[in-house]
Amino acid sequence: MAVDPIYQQLTELLKDVFDDDTLVARSDLTADQVAGWDSFAHLRLIFSVEKKFGISFAASEITSLQNVGDLARLITSKTAR
Repeated sequence: MAVDPIYQQLTELLKDVFDDDTLVARSDLTADQVAGWDSFAHLRLIFSVEKKFGISFAASEITSLQNVGDLARLITSKTAR
């Protein structure tokens, strides 16, 4: 089964932002499960995603994210336009 390219790219961003080569983007992954995922790291991740995918998020979109799956779906919706 092929891995979704968005999840592949999110895995690389997570590894970079959190300096942890063991991280793997999963739809159910939450901030509580990642060491060092605080509000500052969250912003760094969001900025990295915006740059990588050439998109931007509204504040309301960012605050509505509950897990990596929500982020992946949001990326998909914005890159499909």
